[in-house]
Amino acid sequence: MDSFEPDGNGARDGNGAPDSLPPPPPVIPPDFVPTRVEEQEPAKKKVVRVPISRRGLGSRGQRISLLTNHFKVNVTNVEGHFYHYSVSVSYEDGRPVDGKGAGRKVIDRVQETYNAELDGKDFAYDGEKSLFTVGPLPRNKLEFTVVLEDISSNRNNGNASPDAHGSPNGTDRKRLRRPYRSKTFKVEISFAAKIPIQAIANALRGQESENSQEAFRVLDIILRQHAAKQGCLLVRQSFFHNDPKNFADVGGGVLGCRGFHSSFRTTQGGLSLNIDVSTTMIIQPGPVVDFLIANQNVRDPFSIDWAKAKRTLKNLRIKTITSNQEYKITGLSEKLCKEQMFSLKQKNVKDDDGEVQELEITVYDYFVNNRNIDLRYSGDLPCINVGKPKRPTYIPLELCELVSLQRYTKALTNLQRASLVEKSRQKPQERMSVLSNALKLSKYDNEPMLRSCGISISTNFAQVEGRVLPAPRLKFGNGEDFSPRNGRWNFNNKKLVQPTKIERWAVVNFSARCDIRSLVRDLIKCGEMKGILIDQPFDVFEESPQFRRSSPVVRVEKMFDEIQSKLPGAPQFLLCLLPERKNSDLYGPWKRKNLADFGIVTQCMAPMRVNDQYLTNVLLKINAKLGGLNSLLAVEHSPSIPIVSKVPTIILGMDVSHGSPGHSDIPSIAAVVSSRHWPLISRYRAAVRTQSPKVEMIDSLFKKVSDTEDEGIIRELLLDFYTSSGKRKPEQIIIFRDGVSESQFNQVLNVELNQIIEACKFLDEKWSPKFAVIVAQKNHHTKFFQSGSPDNVPPGTVVDNKVCHPRNYDFYLCAHAGMIGTSRPTHYHVLFDEIGFSSDELQELVHSLSYVYQRSTTAISVVAPICYAHLAASQVGSFIKFDDLSETSSSQGGMTSAGPVPVPQLPRLQEKVCNSMFFC
Repeated sequence: MDSFEPDGNGARDGNGAPDSLPPPPPVIPPDFVPTRVEEQEPAKKKVVRVPISRRGLGSRGQRISLLTNHFKVNVTNVEGHFYHYSVSVSYEDGRPVDGKGAGRKVIDRVQETYNAELDGKDFAYDGEKSLFTVGPLPRNKLEFTVVLEDISSNRNNGNASPDAHGSPNGTDRKRLRRPYRSKTFKVEISFAAKIPIQAIANALRGQESENSQEAFRVLDIILRQHAAKQGCLLVRQSFFHNDPKNFADVGGGVLGCRGFHSSFRTTQGGLSLNIDVSTTMIIQPGPVVDFLIANQNVRDPFSIDWAKAKRTLKNLRIKTITSNQEYKITGLSEKLCKEQMFSLKQKNVKDDDGEVQELEITVYDYFVNNRNIDLRYSGDLPCINVGKPKRPTYIPLELCELVSLQRYTKALTNLQRASLVEKSRQKPQERMSVLSNALKLSKYDNEPMLRSCGISISTNFAQVEGRVLPAPRLKFGNGEDFSPRNGRWNFNNKKLVQPTKIERWAVVNFSARCDIRSLVRDLIKCGEMKGILIDQPFDVFEESPQFRRSSPVVRVEKMFDEIQSKLPGAPQFLLCLLPERKNSDLYGPWKRKNLADFGIVTQCMAPMRVNDQYLTNVLLKINAKLGGLNSLLAVEHSPSIPIVSKVPTIILGMDVSHGSPGHSDIPSIAAVVSSRHWPLISRYRAAVRTQSPKVEMIDSLFKKVSDTEDEGIIRELLLDFYTSSGKRKPEQIIIFRDGVSESQFNQVLNVELNQIIEACKFLDEKWSPKFAVIVAQKNHHTKFFQSGSPDNVPPGTVVDNKVCHPRNYDFYLCAHAGMIGTSRPTHYHVLFDEIGFSSDELQELVHSLSYVYQRSTTAISVVAPICYAHLAASQVGSFIKFDDLSETSSSQGGMTSAGPVPVPQLPRLQEKVCNSMFFC
């Protein structure tokens, strides 16, 4: 309201009187002399960067016609509006309903019961607090009351607890059950906002706004609701049907469940529906006891670790086989079924005061004698508790079955992951037919909300035009050139381009079974063929049998005591033989001791199946770690890389890795790798830091600790570039950033890039390098197929049209040869470019950077600097065993009641190895 007229509703103070007037201004003394205020410069407005728009399409490479898993969408009702309403669902007494899935049942009942009052409108409901309609409801605020018999969800995931007054379940109240379990709900629906459907058309022209984001949110909510009504498990925009045909056992009581991702995307070709195969992990449905035996890998129920079982089972949903009633597990009984007592109210038996008498009885006796249920083995096991903390309700274990479609959110073991990959991969043609069937089965044409928006979806895969970029030529030793074929090459009869010499070295064996003499002989011979001269090892250090059962840290300490007592000085290199192929708990302590304490280059191996190919791969890693190079790009050697070779250019790869699911309080690890020895783009070094759990933005790029000191990552990397590149500062900085979603692009541009610029200015105020920022995404659902061919798209396939963003600068590149399953292209987003790359130049640089990965003889699926950042984060992260922290600290993202948990710092690497490719 603009006027200051009293309107009868003026604010009053606590006594009901109108607010008192403000105090009068102070009296100015007669001798007061005003002082002149110095004119201040207006504060500089902070520049807010946004992702740049596309600068044209690339043209290099051989054209190829492709299909993609995007399906064209037509929208006819662009004049209409989505109306957004806030929803509040509560019980009769005003308590809010927070049960998952309960909201959907309540809103469905509102729609059925009050269809006329709602003008027959269809809803898109997100299951929580938002509801959308096409066109308005009759009034801005509506209140309804509905009665439901049982509030388990469509997937039977109710969290209603049985309330049987002490009896192990409520069957004794059978006649009263239905009215007893019915509940009354109050629903309030209030108008919140109006969203023009026209915003979708605007977004397709590149005019994105808050309205268009909301409109797409509504479309995705419609898809989620459609799946929920079919009884699916919903995981963001992926939907999983309860069909055992889609389940694959990966061991440990865990199943891979195949479903579908489905979301609307804005593309240059218009609106499209992106459908892809998706997999989530679920708990094996069926008897609880079978799940526990599989999960703990034991032979029978009597070998189960019940403390562990209690943690695993908490909050899972079960059905009882006697009544088919569904409950949520709250815990286990403290005593065994035969010993656990509870009070059973006795019908028709009253004491002198007329109160119903209670009988103390064991759970076992109650079920066997009162209910006549035969219990074969649960008598000697704990019971499942499905009651409330003060009113436990016990059910014998063998009567409980886990409900289907319950997500398993803990990290998978290596064996489980390998099994999942093997069982879920699909060849391109198989995936295409599965996706076509998924679209038919989804029956989106019958979805009333999509119909009211005038949305129709094509059943044909969209056609796109790709280009296949030629593989860059590689340089090997003896001046030999080679053009990779199908994204691959090998070192048969070839020398490495810059081989090293291994002089002072030794072998360390942690109880691995192998013939060390022949291993060393074969390694020296293989090295000679590749140009690496390897002297005989100084010694072989065998672990003393007395330490084999000690902790990993002790075993490493004892081994180093032995090494120090026998070697005349620090070795150049240690070859370490480990007994386990994957996940050896010696790996982290061993790497830390070598790199952080002594500055020794080390290579671990598990000598299971050693052949020439295996030894060549090991030597590629050793050569890179010791400062050699295995192969170079021909354009790097000449040097003639467009733009990059002309002026000093540093390439950065940045990544943050987080704790695995179920360990949300483990510190995140930020790694940044940088190129060195310009004009090369094949040599890198890394800087790694910890930061607060689950924080995606890197917070230690610039870390000013005094007026002259910066302890940040970028300073360390820039100084190394300067010293390794002939005392030249980089005039161009190209940043490849991994692991961020579209919603975080602005933070990369305005938080991380700002820190990098500050670090540059802190080194030299007058220095202004030019920047390019490119995000690489693997976690997306766009796939490409060759029409009429069973093969994956050829390596080097790039797509920058049709399915790319209508405004922003992005492209898909499949640099690698997909040998199994369907290739997943990397989606590159160019957020910023002051350097001035053309589309072709940038796509070719990205393609070339997929061929400089020193660990393999294949093109890789994402640029090497990003792969190296992953490797550095995981290797340095293994120095500290974070699992110990996880057990004790709160799981709320590193916060406890006392405030943020201090993040443990990683040990710094010794000077001798900190500039090496130790992560290779």
